Amino acid sequence: MMPANFVVGIDLGTTNSVVAYAPLESEQAEVELLELPQLIAANTVDNRHSLPSFCYLGGDAEKSQQSLDLPWAADRDFAVGEIARRQSADAPDRTVGGAKSWLSHHKVDRQAPILPWNAPEGMPKISPVEATRRYLEHLVAAWNAKFPESPLAEQTVVLTVPASFDASARELTREAATGAGLPDTLVLLEEPQAAVYAWLNHWDDKWRKQLKVNDRLLICDVGGGTTDLTLVEVDEEGGELSLRRVAVGNHLLVGGDNMDLALAFDVSTLFADKGVNLDPWQSVSLWHSCRAAKESLLQDEGAEAHPVSVLGRGSKLIGGTVTVDVPRDRAMQLLLDGFFPKCGADAHPERGHASGFQELGLPYESDPAITRHLATFLQAHRDDENKPVTHVLFNGGVFKSDAFQDRLMEVLADWSSEAPQRLAGPHDLDYAVARGATYYGWAKKHGGIRIRGGTARAYYIGVERAGLAIPGAPRPLNLVNVVPIGMEEGTSIHVPSQEVGLVVGETAKFRFFSSPIRKDDQPGLALQRWEEEEISETDPLETLLTKDEAIQESYVPVNFESKITELGQLELWCVSPRTGGRWKLEFNVREDD
Repeated sequence: MMPANFVVGIDLGTTNSVVAYAPLESEQAEVELLELPQLIAANTVDNRHSLPSFCYLGGDAEKSQQSLDLPWAADRDFAVGEIARRQSADAPDRTVGGAKSWLSHHKVDRQAPILPWNAPEGMPKISPVEATRRYLEHLVAAWNAKFPESPLAEQTVVLTVPASFDASARELTREAATGAGLPDTLVLLEEPQAAVYAWLNHWDDKWRKQLKVNDRLLICDVGGGTTDLTLVEVDEEGGELSLRRVAVGNHLLVGGDNMDLALAFDVSTLFADKGVNLDPWQSVSLWHSCRAAKESLLQDEGAEAHPVSVLGRGSKLIGGTVTVDVPRDRAMQLLLDGFFPKCGADAHPERGHASGFQELGLPYESDPAITRHLATFLQAHRDDENKPVTHVLFNGGVFKSDAFQDRLMEVLADWSSEAPQRLAGPHDLDYAVARGATYYGWAKKHGGIRIRGGTARAYYIGVERAGLAIPGAPRPLNLVNVVPIGMEEGTSIHVPSQEVGLVVGETAKFRFFSSPIRKDDQPGLALQRWEEEEISETDPLETLLTKDEAIQESYVPVNFESKITELGQLELWCVSPRTGGRWKLEFNVREDD
Protein backbone atom coordinates (compact mmCIF):
# COMPACT_ATOMS: atom_id res chain seq x y z
CA MET A 1 0.00 0.00 0.00
CA MET A 2 1.24 3.47 -0.87
CA PRO A 3 1.82 5.98 1.99
CA ALA A 4 -1.20 8.14 2.76
CA ASN A 5 -1.28 11.57 1.11
CA PHE A 6 -4.17 13.00 3.11
CA VAL A 7 -5.77 12.88 6.51
CA VAL A 8 -9.55 12.72 6.09
CA GLY A 9 -12.02 13.61 8.84
CA ILE A 10 -15.57 12.25 8.53
CA ASP A 11 -18.44 13.54 10.63
CA LEU A 12 -21.01 10.76 10.42
CA GLY A 13 -23.93 12.79 11.72
CA THR A 14 -27.43 11.74 12.70
CA THR A 15 -28.87 14.38 10.36
CA ASN A 16 -25.96 15.34 8.07
CA SER A 17 -22.55 13.88 7.23
CA VAL A 18 -19.50 15.96 6.27
CA VAL A 19 -16.02 15.20 4.95
CA ALA A 20 -12.95 17.40 5.48
CA TYR A 21 -9.36 16.75 4.55
CA ALA A 22 -5.81 18.12 4.66
CA PRO A 23 -2.49 17.14 3.02
CA LEU A 24 -0.53 15.11 5.55
CA GLU A 25 2.83 16.58 4.59
CA SER A 26 1.82 20.25 4.83
CA GLU A 27 3.51 22.29 7.57
CA GLN A 28 0.15 23.72 8.64
CA ALA A 29 -3.16 21.91 8.83
CA GLU A 30 -4.77 23.30 5.69
CA VAL A 31 -8.24 21.86 6.20
CA GLU A 32 -10.74 21.93 3.33
CA LEU A 33 -14.24 20.56 2.87
CA LEU A 34 -15.01 17.91 0.27
CA GLU A 35 -17.85 18.66 -2.14
CA LEU A 36 -20.34 15.80 -2.11
CA PRO A 37 -22.23 15.20 -5.38
CA GLN A 38 -25.73 13.88 -4.65
CA LEU A 39 -29.20 13.68 -6.06
CA ILE A 40 -31.37 16.65 -5.12
CA ALA A 41 -34.22 15.43 -7.35
CA ALA A 42 -34.76 12.61 -9.80
CA ASN A 43 -31.94 12.57 -12.39
CA THR A 44 -30.56 15.83 -10.94
CA VAL A 45 -27.13 15.84 -9.26
CA ASP A 46 -25.67 18.81 -7.41
CA ASN A 47 -22.66 19.39 -5.15
CA ARG A 48 -23.18 20.11 -1.45
CA HIS A 49 -20.79 20.29 1.50
CA SER A 50 -22.98 17.98 3.56
CA LEU A 51 -24.84 14.75 2.85
CA PRO A 52 -28.17 14.44 4.66
CA SER A 53 -28.12 11.14 6.56
CA PHE A 54 -31.32 9.78 5.02
CA CYS A 55 -31.87 6.77 2.77
CA TYR A 56 -34.85 6.53 0.43
CA LEU A 57 -35.80 2.98 -0.51
CA GLY A 58 -37.24 3.19 -3.99
CA GLY A 59 -38.86 0.53 -6.11
CA ASP A 60 -38.68 -1.13 -9.49
CA ALA A 61 -40.05 1.97 -11.23
CA GLU A 62 -37.17 4.19 -10.10
CA LYS A 63 -34.69 1.46 -10.99
CA SER A 64 -36.06 0.92 -14.49
CA GLN A 65 -36.22 4.66 -15.13
CA GLN A 66 -32.68 5.09 -13.70
CA SER A 67 -33.98 8.12 -11.81
CA LEU A 68 -31.83 7.35 -8.75
CA ASP A 69 -28.56 6.68 -10.61
CA LEU A 70 -25.32 8.49 -9.79
CA PRO A 71 -22.23 9.12 -11.92
CA TRP A 72 -20.55 6.16 -10.18
CA ALA A 73 -23.59 3.87 -9.69
CA ALA A 74 -26.19 2.65 -12.20
CA ASP A 75 -29.49 0.79 -11.74
CA ARG A 76 -30.02 2.13 -8.23
CA ASP A 77 -33.23 1.37 -6.34
CA PHE A 78 -32.27 3.60 -3.40
CA ALA A 79 -30.81 7.03 -2.81
CA VAL A 80 -29.10 8.82 0.05
CA GLY A 81 -28.62 12.52 0.68
CA GLU A 82 -30.77 15.50 -0.20
CA ILE A 83 -33.33 13.67 -2.34
CA ALA A 84 -33.88 11.16 0.48
CA ARG A 85 -34.30 13.95 3.02
CA ARG A 86 -36.98 15.54 0.85
CA GLN A 87 -38.71 12.19 0.42
CA SER A 88 -38.92 11.78 4.21
CA ALA A 89 -41.95 14.09 4.26
CA ASP A 90 -43.73 12.68 1.19
CA ALA A 91 -42.85 8.98 1.63
CA PRO A 92 -41.96 8.43 5.29
CA ASP A 93 -42.62 4.68 5.07
CA ARG A 94 -39.86 4.42 2.47
CA THR A 95 -37.32 6.72 4.12
CA VAL A 96 -34.75 5.78 6.74
CA GLY A 97 -33.66 8.46 9.20
CA GLY A 98 -31.86 8.38 12.53
CA ALA A 99 -29.90 5.20 11.71
CA LYS A 100 -27.05 6.43 13.87
CA SER A 101 -29.29 6.52 16.95
CA TRP A 102 -30.43 2.97 16.23
CA LEU A 103 -26.81 1.77 16.28
CA SER A 104 -26.72 2.33 20.05
CA HIS A 105 -30.10 0.72 20.79
CA HIS A 106 -29.42 -2.64 22.46
CA LYS A 107 -33.02 -3.87 22.48
CA VAL A 108 -33.20 -4.45 18.74
CA ASP A 109 -31.09 -6.44 16.31
CA ARG A 110 -29.11 -3.72 14.58
CA GLN A 111 -28.04 -6.14 11.85
CA ALA A 112 -31.67 -6.94 10.97
CA PRO A 113 -33.81 -5.07 8.37
CA ILE A 114 -35.95 -3.00 10.76
CA LEU A 115 -35.87 0.48 9.15
CA PRO A 116 -37.98 2.45 8.40
CA TRP A 117 -39.37 1.57 11.80
CA ASN A 118 -43.06 0.64 11.75
CA ALA A 119 -43.20 0.65 7.95
CA PRO A 120 -46.08 -1.53 6.70
CA GLU A 121 -45.54 -5.17 5.79
CA GLY A 122 -44.31 -5.61 2.25
CA MET A 123 -42.33 -2.34 2.22
CA PRO A 124 -38.54 -2.56 1.73
CA LYS A 125 -36.43 -2.35 4.89
CA ILE A 126 -32.74 -2.29 5.75
CA SER A 127 -30.73 -2.57 8.96
CA PRO A 128 -29.18 0.37 10.86
CA VAL A 129 -25.74 -1.00 9.98
CA GLU A 130 -26.66 -1.21 6.29
CA ALA A 131 -28.04 2.34 6.27
CA THR A 132 -24.83 3.59 7.88
CA ARG A 133 -22.76 1.65 5.35
CA ARG A 134 -24.68 3.26 2.47
CA TYR A 135 -24.00 6.78 3.76
CA LEU A 136 -20.30 6.05 4.15
CA GLU A 137 -20.16 4.26 0.78
CA HIS A 138 -21.47 7.45 -0.83
CA LEU A 139 -18.77 9.50 0.91
CA VAL A 140 -16.08 7.04 -0.22
CA ALA A 141 -17.30 7.20 -3.82
CA ALA A 142 -17.37 11.02 -3.76
CA TRP A 143 -13.78 11.09 -2.48
CA ASN A 144 -12.52 8.54 -5.00
CA ALA A 145 -14.17 10.47 -7.84
CA LYS A 146 -12.29 13.62 -6.84
CA PHE A 147 -8.99 11.96 -5.92
CA PRO A 148 -8.68 8.84 -8.11
CA GLU A 149 -4.90 8.75 -7.51
CA SER A 150 -5.38 8.71 -3.71
CA PRO A 151 -8.22 6.28 -2.92
CA LEU A 152 -9.79 6.75 0.47
CA ALA A 153 -8.95 3.18 1.50
CA GLU A 154 -5.28 4.23 1.48
CA GLN A 155 -5.61 7.49 3.43
CA THR A 156 -5.44 8.29 7.14
CA VAL A 157 -9.11 8.40 8.15
CA VAL A 158 -10.60 9.74 11.38
CA LEU A 159 -14.30 8.93 11.82
CA THR A 160 -16.27 10.64 14.58
CA VAL A 161 -18.83 9.04 16.90
CA PRO A 162 -20.85 10.38 19.82
CA ALA A 163 -18.86 10.47 23.05
CA SER A 164 -21.67 8.47 24.61
CA PHE A 165 -21.43 5.55 22.15
CA ASP A 166 -20.52 2.38 24.03
CA ALA A 167 -18.24 -0.39 22.79
CA SER A 168 -20.83 -2.26 20.74
CA ALA A 169 -22.13 0.87 18.96
CA ARG A 170 -18.54 1.78 18.07
CA GLU A 171 -17.86 -1.69 16.76
CA LEU A 172 -21.00 -1.61 14.59
CA THR A 173 -19.90 1.78 13.25
CA ARG A 174 -16.48 0.34 12.44
CA GLU A 175 -18.12 -2.65 10.71
CA ALA A 176 -20.23 -0.35 8.53
CA ALA A 177 -17.18 1.80 7.77
CA THR A 178 -14.91 -1.02 6.65
CA GLY A 179 -17.80 -2.53 4.67
CA ALA A 180 -18.11 0.80 2.84
CA GLY A 181 -14.44 0.76 1.82
CA LEU A 182 -12.78 2.74 4.60
CA PRO A 183 -9.40 1.41 5.81
CA ASP A 184 -9.16 -1.09 8.69
CA THR A 185 -6.81 1.37 10.40
CA LEU A 186 -9.42 4.12 10.69
CA VAL A 187 -9.53 5.93 14.03
CA LEU A 188 -12.74 6.67 15.94
CA LEU A 189 -12.82 10.04 17.69
CA GLU A 190 -15.44 11.56 19.98
CA GLU A 191 -17.47 14.31 18.34
CA PRO A 192 -17.16 16.81 21.24
CA GLN A 193 -13.38 16.39 21.20
CA ALA A 194 -13.37 16.92 17.45
CA ALA A 195 -15.19 20.23 18.02
CA VAL A 196 -12.44 21.25 20.45
CA TYR A 197 -9.76 20.29 17.92
CA ALA A 198 -11.44 22.54 15.35
CA TRP A 199 -11.21 25.39 17.85
CA LEU A 200 -7.54 24.55 18.54
CA ASN A 201 -6.78 24.53 14.82
CA HIS A 202 -8.13 28.07 14.51
CA TRP A 203 -6.10 29.48 17.39
CA ASP A 204 -2.97 27.33 17.05
CA ASP A 205 -0.67 28.02 20.05
CA LYS A 206 -2.63 31.18 20.93
CA TRP A 207 -5.31 29.05 22.63
CA ARG A 208 -3.18 29.11 25.78
CA LYS A 209 -3.88 32.84 26.12
CA GLN A 210 -7.60 32.17 26.50
CA LEU A 211 -7.44 29.41 29.10
CA LYS A 212 -5.50 28.92 32.34
CA VAL A 213 -4.71 26.06 34.69
CA ASN A 214 -7.80 24.56 36.40
CA ASP A 215 -10.23 26.07 33.91
CA ARG A 216 -13.08 23.71 33.10
CA LEU A 217 -14.50 23.58 29.59
CA LEU A 218 -17.98 22.18 28.99
CA ILE A 219 -18.65 20.92 25.48
CA CYS A 220 -22.40 20.82 24.98
CA ASP A 221 -23.17 18.98 21.75
CA VAL A 222 -26.84 18.79 20.80
CA GLY A 223 -27.30 17.31 17.36
CA GLY A 224 -30.15 15.79 15.44
CA GLY A 225 -30.55 12.67 17.55
CA THR A 226 -28.33 12.83 20.62
CA THR A 227 -27.00 15.11 23.32
CA ASP A 228 -23.37 14.65 24.33
CA LEU A 229 -21.88 16.34 27.38
CA THR A 230 -18.13 16.41 27.94
CA LEU A 231 -15.84 18.12 30.44
CA VAL A 232 -12.26 19.05 29.59
CA GLU A 233 -9.87 20.51 32.18
CA VAL A 234 -6.78 22.62 31.66
CA ASP A 235 -3.68 21.09 33.27
CA GLU A 236 0.00 21.94 33.28
CA GLU A 237 2.72 19.59 32.05
CA GLY A 238 6.36 20.63 31.93
CA GLY A 239 5.45 24.28 32.28
CA GLU A 240 3.01 24.13 29.34
CA LEU A 241 -0.77 24.13 29.44
CA SER A 242 -2.40 20.88 28.36
CA LEU A 243 -5.95 19.60 27.97
CA ARG A 244 -7.40 16.53 29.68
CA ARG A 245 -10.87 15.10 29.16
CA VAL A 246 -12.24 14.28 32.60
CA ALA A 247 -15.87 13.28 32.06
CA VAL A 248 -18.31 12.07 29.42
CA GLY A 249 -22.07 11.92 29.91
CA ASN A 250 -24.45 9.06 29.33
CA HIS A 251 -25.99 8.40 25.95
CA LEU A 252 -28.94 10.82 25.76
CA LEU A 253 -31.42 10.29 22.96
CA VAL A 254 -32.70 13.83 22.92
CA GLY A 255 -31.95 16.43 20.27
CA GLY A 256 -33.24 18.03 17.12
CA ASP A 257 -35.41 15.02 16.26
CA ASN A 258 -37.27 15.44 19.55
CA MET A 259 -37.78 19.11 18.76
CA ASP A 260 -39.22 18.21 15.36
CA LEU A 261 -41.62 15.78 17.01
CA ALA A 262 -42.62 18.29 19.71
CA LEU A 263 -43.30 20.90 17.07
CA ALA A 264 -45.25 18.38 14.99
CA PHE A 265 -47.41 17.51 17.99
CA ASP A 266 -48.13 21.19 18.57
CA VAL A 267 -48.78 21.87 14.88
CA SER A 268 -51.23 18.95 14.76
CA THR A 269 -53.48 20.99 17.05
CA LEU A 270 -53.44 23.77 14.46
CA PHE A 271 -54.63 21.27 11.87
CA ALA A 272 -57.31 20.06 14.31
CA ASP A 273 -58.51 23.67 14.68
CA LYS A 274 -59.13 23.60 10.93
CA GLY A 275 -61.11 20.37 11.26
CA VAL A 276 -58.29 18.17 9.93
CA ASN A 277 -57.46 15.15 12.07
CA LEU A 278 -54.25 13.59 10.79
CA ASP A 279 -53.95 9.84 10.30
CA PRO A 280 -50.75 7.96 11.33
CA TRP A 281 -49.16 8.30 7.87
CA GLN A 282 -49.81 12.05 7.83
CA SER A 283 -48.47 12.38 11.37
CA VAL A 284 -45.13 10.85 10.36
CA SER A 285 -45.06 13.07 7.28
CA LEU A 286 -45.79 16.09 9.50
CA TRP A 287 -42.85 15.19 11.76
CA HIS A 288 -40.48 15.39 8.79
CA SER A 289 -42.12 18.56 7.47
CA CYS A 290 -41.64 20.24 10.84
CA ARG A 291 -37.89 19.69 10.57
CA ALA A 292 -37.67 22.25 7.77
CA ALA A 293 -40.07 24.57 9.59
CA LYS A 294 -37.99 24.43 12.77
CA GLU A 295 -34.74 25.21 10.95
CA SER A 296 -36.33 28.14 9.14
CA LEU A 297 -38.03 29.61 12.22
CA LEU A 298 -34.97 29.29 14.45
CA GLN A 299 -32.52 30.86 12.02
CA ASP A 300 -34.65 33.56 10.43
CA GLU A 301 -35.36 36.05 13.19
CA GLY A 302 -37.33 38.21 10.78
CA ALA A 303 -39.81 35.46 9.98
CA GLU A 304 -43.19 35.78 11.66
CA ALA A 305 -44.46 32.35 10.62
CA HIS A 306 -43.67 29.36 8.44
CA PRO A 307 -46.18 27.32 6.41
CA VAL A 308 -46.35 23.57 7.06
CA SER A 309 -48.15 21.28 4.64
CA VAL A 310 -49.08 17.61 4.51
CA LEU A 311 -50.54 15.63 1.64
CA GLY A 312 -54.26 15.09 1.82
CA ARG A 313 -55.56 11.57 2.54
CA GLY A 314 -59.31 11.93 2.83
CA SER A 315 -61.74 11.45 -0.06
CA LYS A 316 -62.07 15.22 -0.45
CA LEU A 317 -58.34 15.86 -0.25
CA ILE A 318 -56.71 13.17 -2.41
CA GLY A 319 -54.06 14.77 -4.53
CA GLY A 320 -54.15 18.02 -2.59
CA THR A 321 -52.42 19.39 0.47
CA VAL A 322 -53.42 20.85 3.79
CA THR A 323 -51.44 23.84 5.08
CA VAL A 324 -51.21 25.80 8.32
CA ASP A 325 -48.98 28.71 9.32
CA VAL A 326 -46.79 28.14 12.39
CA PRO A 327 -46.06 31.40 14.29
CA ARG A 328 -42.38 31.87 15.16
CA ASP A 329 -43.08 33.12 18.70
CA ARG A 330 -45.18 30.05 19.43
CA ALA A 331 -42.49 27.67 18.16
CA MET A 332 -39.69 29.46 20.05
CA GLN A 333 -41.53 29.38 23.36
CA LEU A 334 -42.40 25.71 22.93
CA LEU A 335 -38.83 24.67 22.16
CA LEU A 336 -37.04 26.93 24.64
CA ASP A 337 -39.23 26.08 27.61
CA GLY A 338 -39.54 22.44 26.63
CA PHE A 339 -35.87 21.69 25.98
CA PHE A 340 -33.94 24.41 27.82
CA PRO A 341 -36.13 25.30 30.82
CA LYS A 342 -34.65 27.23 33.73
CA CYS A 343 -33.93 24.94 36.68
CA GLY A 344 -31.70 24.68 39.73
CA ALA A 345 -28.19 23.22 39.83
CA ASP A 346 -29.57 20.28 41.86
CA ALA A 347 -32.26 19.41 39.31
CA HIS A 348 -32.81 15.92 37.95
CA PRO A 349 -34.67 14.71 34.87
CA GLU A 350 -38.32 13.99 35.52
CA ARG A 351 -38.92 10.27 35.10
CA GLY A 352 -42.70 10.00 35.54
CA HIS A 353 -44.60 6.71 35.64
CA ALA A 354 -43.84 4.41 32.73
CA SER A 355 -46.61 2.44 31.12
CA GLY A 356 -46.63 -1.29 31.67
CA PHE A 357 -46.57 -1.71 27.89
CA GLN A 358 -44.18 0.23 25.68
CA GLU A 359 -43.55 0.24 21.94
CA LEU A 360 -40.10 -1.03 21.00
CA GLY A 361 -38.91 2.15 19.32
CA LEU A 362 -35.88 4.27 20.07
CA PRO A 363 -35.49 4.81 23.85
CA TYR A 364 -35.90 8.58 23.80
CA GLU A 365 -35.43 10.30 27.14
CA SER A 366 -38.70 10.62 29.01
CA ASP A 367 -37.69 14.15 30.02
CA PRO A 368 -36.47 16.22 27.03
CA ALA A 369 -35.21 19.06 29.28
CA ILE A 370 -31.51 19.25 28.34
CA THR A 371 -30.80 21.68 31.17
CA ARG A 372 -31.96 19.13 33.76
CA HIS A 373 -29.79 16.43 32.20
CA LEU A 374 -26.89 18.89 32.28
CA ALA A 375 -27.45 19.60 35.98
CA THR A 376 -27.34 15.87 36.75
CA PHE A 377 -24.17 15.45 34.67
CA LEU A 378 -22.34 18.25 36.48
CA GLN A 379 -23.46 16.91 39.87
CA ALA A 380 -22.10 13.46 39.00
CA HIS A 381 -18.73 14.81 37.91
CA ARG A 382 -17.89 17.31 40.60
CA ASP A 383 -14.29 16.94 41.73
CA ASP A 384 -12.97 17.35 45.26
CA GLU A 385 -12.49 21.09 44.71
CA ASN A 386 -15.96 21.49 43.18
CA LYS A 387 -14.53 23.39 40.21
CA PRO A 388 -17.16 25.34 38.29
CA VAL A 389 -17.53 25.40 34.53
CA THR A 390 -15.51 28.38 33.32
CA HIS A 391 -15.99 28.10 29.56
CA VAL A 392 -18.52 26.62 27.16
CA LEU A 393 -18.10 25.33 23.62
CA PHE A 394 -21.32 24.70 21.71
CA ASN A 395 -21.61 22.10 19.00
CA GLY A 396 -24.44 20.60 16.99
CA GLY A 397 -27.03 22.04 14.67
CA VAL A 398 -29.51 22.82 17.45
CA PHE A 399 -27.24 25.63 18.65
CA LYS A 400 -27.40 27.43 15.33
CA SER A 401 -30.17 29.30 17.10
CA ASP A 402 -28.63 31.96 19.35
CA ALA A 403 -31.69 31.74 21.58
CA PHE A 404 -30.72 28.24 22.72
CA GLN A 405 -27.12 29.26 23.40
CA ASP A 406 -28.24 32.32 25.34
CA ARG A 407 -30.70 30.33 27.46
CA LEU A 408 -28.13 27.68 28.39
CA MET A 409 -25.53 30.33 29.30
CA GLU A 410 -28.17 32.06 31.42
CA VAL A 411 -28.93 28.82 33.27
CA LEU A 412 -25.23 28.07 33.86
CA ALA A 413 -24.73 31.60 35.22
CA ASP A 414 -27.54 31.01 37.73
CA TRP A 415 -25.69 27.91 38.98
CA SER A 416 -22.38 29.62 39.72
CA SER A 417 -21.10 32.72 41.48
CA GLU A 418 -19.10 33.53 38.36
CA ALA A 419 -20.77 33.21 34.99
CA PRO A 420 -18.92 31.01 32.46
CA GLN A 421 -17.79 32.40 29.12
CA ARG A 422 -18.26 31.22 25.59
CA LEU A 423 -14.96 30.24 24.01
CA ALA A 424 -13.82 33.08 21.78
CA GLY A 425 -13.41 32.55 18.08
CA PRO A 426 -15.49 31.27 15.18
CA HIS A 427 -17.82 28.36 15.88
CA ASP A 428 -18.72 26.47 12.73
CA LEU A 429 -21.60 24.33 13.98
CA ASP A 430 -22.12 22.67 10.60
CA TYR A 431 -18.57 21.60 9.81
CA ALA A 432 -16.52 21.85 13.03
CA VAL A 433 -16.57 18.13 13.80
CA ALA A 434 -15.23 17.08 10.38
CA ARG A 435 -12.65 19.88 10.43
CA GLY A 436 -11.58 18.98 13.96
CA ALA A 437 -11.26 15.29 13.12
CA THR A 438 -8.98 16.24 10.25
CA TYR A 439 -6.84 18.49 12.44
CA TYR A 440 -6.60 15.74 15.05
CA GLY A 441 -5.23 13.30 12.46
CA TRP A 442 -2.78 15.91 11.21
CA ALA A 443 -1.67 16.85 14.76
CA LYS A 444 -1.13 13.20 15.64
CA LYS A 445 1.56 13.02 12.98
CA HIS A 446 3.03 16.50 13.42
CA GLY A 447 3.04 16.68 17.21
CA GLY A 448 0.28 19.23 17.79
CA ILE A 449 -1.77 19.60 20.97
CA ARG A 450 -3.57 16.43 22.03
CA ILE A 451 -6.46 16.05 24.47
CA ARG A 452 -5.52 13.42 27.02
CA GLY A 453 -7.73 11.31 29.21
CA GLY A 454 -7.72 7.66 28.14
CA THR A 455 -10.94 5.66 28.16
CA ALA A 456 -13.93 7.66 29.37
CA ARG A 457 -15.56 4.57 30.85
CA ALA A 458 -14.68 1.79 33.22
CA TYR A 459 -15.33 -1.69 31.84
CA TYR A 460 -16.39 -4.81 33.70
CA ILE A 461 -17.02 -8.47 32.97
CA GLY A 462 -19.91 -10.40 34.48
CA VAL A 463 -18.78 -13.42 36.51
CA GLU A 464 -21.48 -15.85 37.59
CA ARG A 465 -21.34 -16.56 41.31
CA ALA A 466 -21.04 -20.11 42.63
CA GLY A 467 -23.88 -21.36 44.80
CA LEU A 468 -27.02 -23.44 45.02
CA ALA A 469 -29.31 -23.29 42.01
CA ILE A 470 -32.80 -21.86 42.46
CA PRO A 471 -35.54 -22.93 40.01
CA GLY A 472 -36.49 -20.11 37.65
CA ALA A 473 -33.89 -17.70 39.02
CA PRO A 474 -30.66 -16.78 37.20
CA ARG A 475 -27.45 -17.02 39.13
CA PRO A 476 -26.34 -13.63 40.48
CA LEU A 477 -23.33 -11.91 38.95
CA ASN A 478 -20.25 -10.23 40.27
CA LEU A 479 -18.90 -7.45 38.07
CA VAL A 480 -15.10 -7.52 37.88
CA ASN A 481 -13.38 -4.34 36.74
CA VAL A 482 -10.94 -5.04 33.90
CA VAL A 483 -10.41 -1.46 32.61
CA PRO A 484 -10.42 1.64 34.85
CA ILE A 485 -11.51 5.05 33.65
CA GLY A 486 -8.53 6.82 32.11
CA MET A 487 -6.59 3.78 30.87
CA GLU A 488 -4.43 5.06 28.04
CA GLU A 489 -4.16 3.56 24.58
CA GLY A 490 -1.10 1.45 23.94
CA THR A 491 -1.01 0.24 27.56
CA SER A 492 -1.74 -3.11 29.20
CA ILE A 493 -2.38 -4.21 32.77
CA HIS A 494 -2.60 -7.41 34.77
CA VAL A 495 -5.98 -7.62 36.51
CA PRO A 496 -5.33 -8.73 40.10
CA SER A 497 -8.28 -10.97 40.92
CA GLN A 498 -9.07 -14.50 41.98
CA GLU A 499 -8.98 -17.17 39.31
CA VAL A 500 -12.20 -17.41 37.30
CA GLY A 501 -13.49 -20.42 35.40
CA LEU A 502 -13.44 -19.81 31.63
CA VAL A 503 -15.84 -21.99 29.63
CA VAL A 504 -14.03 -23.57 26.65
CA GLY A 505 -14.91 -26.16 24.03
CA GLU A 506 -18.55 -25.04 23.79
CA THR A 507 -20.43 -21.87 22.87
CA ALA A 508 -20.73 -19.50 25.81
CA LYS A 509 -22.07 -15.99 26.37
CA PHE A 510 -19.76 -13.36 27.88
CA ARG A 511 -21.42 -10.30 29.42
CA PHE A 512 -19.77 -6.88 29.52
CA PHE A 513 -20.70 -3.72 31.43
CA SER A 514 -19.48 -0.13 31.50
CA SER A 515 -19.72 3.01 33.63
CA PRO A 516 -18.77 6.63 32.89
CA ILE A 517 -19.18 7.57 36.57
CA ARG A 518 -17.28 5.12 38.80
CA LYS A 519 -13.87 6.82 38.59
CA ASP A 520 -12.38 5.14 41.68
CA ASP A 521 -12.92 1.51 40.61
CA GLN A 522 -9.60 -0.24 40.01
CA PRO A 523 -8.78 -3.42 38.07
CA GLY A 524 -9.75 -6.53 39.99
CA LEU A 525 -12.48 -4.88 42.06
CA ALA A 526 -15.50 -7.20 42.24
CA LEU A 527 -18.89 -5.56 42.65
CA GLN A 528 -21.72 -7.57 44.14
CA ARG A 529 -24.21 -4.69 44.11
CA TRP A 530 -24.48 -1.56 41.98
CA GLU A 531 -26.95 1.10 40.93
CA GLU A 532 -28.54 0.85 37.49
CA GLU A 533 -27.84 4.51 36.75
CA GLU A 534 -24.12 3.94 37.43
CA ILE A 535 -23.47 0.85 35.32
CA SER A 536 -25.08 -0.30 32.09
CA GLU A 537 -24.72 -3.53 30.16
CA THR A 538 -23.32 -3.51 26.64
CA ASP A 539 -23.94 -6.19 24.03
CA PRO A 540 -22.88 -9.67 25.14
CA LEU A 541 -20.34 -11.63 23.11
CA GLU A 542 -21.34 -15.20 22.23
CA THR A 543 -18.46 -17.33 21.00
CA LEU A 544 -16.74 -20.70 21.19
CA LEU A 545 -13.24 -20.74 22.65
CA THR A 546 -10.91 -23.63 21.81
CA LYS A 547 -10.57 -26.36 24.43
CA ASP A 548 -7.36 -26.62 26.44
CA GLU A 549 -6.27 -30.21 25.87
CA ALA A 550 -4.13 -30.15 29.03
CA ILE A 551 -7.29 -29.85 31.18
CA GLN A 552 -10.15 -32.34 31.06
CA GLU A 553 -12.85 -30.09 32.49
CA SER A 554 -15.09 -27.85 30.35
CA TYR A 555 -13.70 -24.77 32.05
CA VAL A 556 -10.19 -23.47 32.69
CA PRO A 557 -9.15 -21.39 35.74
CA VAL A 558 -7.79 -18.11 34.35
CA ASN A 559 -6.62 -14.64 35.30
CA PHE A 560 -7.12 -11.54 33.15
CA GLU A 561 -4.85 -9.16 31.26
CA SER A 562 -6.28 -6.04 29.61
CA LYS A 563 -4.76 -4.10 26.74
CA ILE A 564 -5.97 -0.99 24.95
CA THR A 565 -4.54 -1.02 21.43
CA GLU A 566 -3.46 2.07 19.50
CA LEU A 567 -6.73 1.79 17.53
CA GLY A 568 -8.77 1.89 20.74
CA GLN A 569 -9.80 -1.77 20.96
CA LEU A 570 -9.90 -3.61 24.26
CA GLU A 571 -8.13 -6.93 24.16
CA LEU A 572 -9.15 -8.93 27.19
CA TRP A 573 -6.79 -11.88 27.55
CA CYS A 574 -7.79 -14.86 29.66
CA VAL A 575 -4.57 -16.54 30.81
CA SER A 576 -4.28 -19.98 32.43
CA PRO A 577 -1.59 -20.00 35.15
CA ARG A 578 -1.53 -23.80 34.97
CA THR A 579 -1.02 -24.42 31.28
CA GLY A 580 -0.02 -21.04 29.87
CA GLY A 581 -3.04 -21.11 27.52
CA ARG A 582 -4.28 -17.71 26.31
CA TRP A 583 -7.71 -16.76 24.92
CA LYS A 584 -8.61 -13.30 23.60
CA LEU A 585 -11.97 -11.50 23.82
CA GLU A 586 -12.01 -8.27 21.81
CA PHE A 587 -14.36 -5.33 21.27
CA ASN A 588 -13.91 -1.65 20.54
CA VAL A 589 -13.77 0.88 23.40
CA ARG A 590 -12.13 3.91 21.74
CA GLU A 591 -13.35 6.98 23.62
CA ASP A 592 -10.75 9.50 22.54
CA ASP A 593 -7.08 9.78 21.82
